[in-house]
Amino acid sequence: MGLRKIYRNFKRKYRRHCSVNWGKTIYFNFKKFPLSTAIKLPVMFYGPVKFTNITGKVIIEGPIKKGMIGFGLQFERGTTHRGTAELDIEGTIVFKNRAHIGKDCFVFIHHNGYCEFGDMGCLGSNVKFICTHRIVLGNWAGIGYESQVVDTTAHPMKDLTTGKYVPMAGAIEIGNYNTISNRVSIMNNTKTPDSCVVASNSMCNRDYTEYGSNILLGGIPAKLLKTNYVRDWESEKDMLLRNKDIWRY
Repeated sequence: MGLRKIYRNFKRKYRRHCSVNWGKTIYFNFKKFPLSTAIKLPVMFYGPVKFTNITGKVIIEGPIKKGMIGFGLQFERGTTHRGTAELDIEGTIVFKNRAHIGKDCFVFIHHNGYCEFGDMGCLGSNVKFICTHRIVLGNWAGIGYESQVVDTTAHPMKDLTTGKYVPMAGAIEIGNYNTISNRVSIMNNTKTPDSCVVASNSMCNRDYTEYGSNILLGGIPAKLLKTNYVRDWESEKDMLLRNKDIWRY
């Protein structure tokens, strides 16, 4: 049993090592951080990724550890991906600690934008994340695969009754321990409380904190479906850490 365990550990570490895009990982870390931080390689890239623009600020506030932020990680069971991961950071992105981003994601931070990931903030595969103003994800806030988080209408919208234009951008604040299911649209002016679950194929576009924590939202637009409803995070934490915080093991 001892030799079998040693072999499994070696095999897991070897696969992990081979999955890293070492060229992009080394370039990004030494481009964006001082030497004392860069040599620890806190940001790891997995698989193909395009750096459209990385002239903005990347700030890590938590203790610096190897691979604490992963981009292009394999989360879902499907193993076939398009290889279209793209990073465009012109503004500011802050990581409070560990964060993990899945396959085929597009992350754009406008030059006036501010984005913040809480500890263990996560984007599933094929998420479109567009920040032109302000987006904040709380601790252990997860965005499901094929979702979009967009804090702007992208185009000028006008109310024909009043003749006034609707503000194009509005801040998004996702609370701690939020589970955003797959194919959810999180639009500008969305604010969710702590311990919130959003059902699949929903669209959120307003402040839901009036309902308090431990709630289920769903629909287009999303509305309150249940109270006293919560994901049992404690029963999953060890598994999530093994699958996402992989350099810890």
